Amino acid sequence: MSRATTPTGGFPLYARPDALLALCLTLVISACASVPDGPGTAPQPPAVSSLDLRPLSGFGALEGWSRHDASAALRSFGQSCEAIQRRPADRPLNERAPYAGRAGDWHAVCDEALTLIARGATPQMARSFFEARFAPVSVGGEGRLTGYYEPMVQARHYPDNEFSMAIRARPGVAPRGDMSQLIAGLDANRFGGADEARPRAEIEAMNIGVPLAWGRPIDVFFMQIQGSGRLVFDDGSQRRAAFAAHNGHPYVSIGRLLLDRGELPPGQASKHHIENWLVRNGPSAWTPLFNENPRYVFFDLQEIADANTGPMGSQGVPLTPMASLAVDPAFHAWGMPVFIDGEVSGQGRWQGLVIAQDAGGAITGPVRGDLFFGWGDEAGQTAGRQNSFARWHLLLPNALAARLRRTS
Repeated sequence: MSRATTPTGGFPLYARPDALLALCLTLVISACASVPDGPGTAPQPPAVSSLDLRPLSGFGALEGWSRHDASAALRSFGQSCEAIQRRPADRPLNERAPYAGRAGDWHAVCDEALTLIARGATPQMARSFFEARFAPVSVGGEGRLTGYYEPMVQARHYPDNEFSMAIRARPGVAPRGDMSQLIAGLDANRFGGADEARPRAEIEAMNIGVPLAWGRPIDVFFMQIQGSGRLVFDDGSQRRAAFAAHNGHPYVSIGRLLLDRGELPPGQASKHHIENWLVRNGPSAWTPLFNENPRYVFFDLQEIADANTGPMGSQGVPLTPMASLAVDPAFHAWGMPVFIDGEVSGQGRWQGLVIAQDAGGAITGPVRGDLFFGWGDEAGQTAGRQNSFARWHLLLPNALAARLRRTS
């Protein structure tokens, strides 16, 4: 999520570093680490060194397609189309993903998608649209699918003993939002440049970056991992803490640290298990452990015009629960429809169409994905358990698929 998301940014041993790196949050959204991803002990999938694309005979070759409700994916695709249509027709969708063609290769299908959405497309209409305008292409190799979400974080305008960690604006950038939240005596332009690049411990000790709000330390730390979050104040108002920047330091998973030290049993490095450890060990253990992750994420406060709309992903469009995917932009273009076949936490085998709209620091490789589960505690619990193998099939506009057949 631009996150962080990268946009936030999944839970690689609890940790999707940002949504951007998303921008992934994600805090996560987002998501996006050099450590294994996922809270469980799933083995690593075989490495895939390049993008292996193979056109299929048709949608009948996609197991589960005929049972899938593509309505959410159509809405998500429509969000991407609004961004794609702003690109000149001769511009590549992604120079690093030549198979995705140019923006003009997508303009006609985007026009049709937006028209269908405006007319209130039924599930059958959504599925028929993709079947008529796209062709499925398999991606060789089996990758890993993790999950991320947008946390709901209790916050305060001013600090107290419980809400003691600042949610900070990027140094040198005047923060937007409710200026009454700024703490007297701090100058938004006081820090920047080299100060922004300091490690976490120094940023906190030197109060680098204007505090936009205050939260519980555990909540704020995990929100930085996700890349974004919804701040819920005691007066009932809400603001989105959107990813603004990070300090450029490498992400270090505290879940991995606790596992390596024997503080957590193998296979128990989920957000739930880490939070329990933090609560048991108390505040005196938080600061030194948090500071072992030198990466620090800065935020921007944004209004939430629609409570049913997710945070912005790396493409600059809102994320849709169970229909937005964080991918590696070294291999894939924003707006690409991807049919996923894998296991999803709490649902068993899951086959569904999602749209590539976000990135994350831990999301690397041609078949590595991070599924956006939505917002709130339930989404967080599900995302925190998500870690499975998955196979990918891309949907290419017919003309691009035909071009691929001629060259493959």
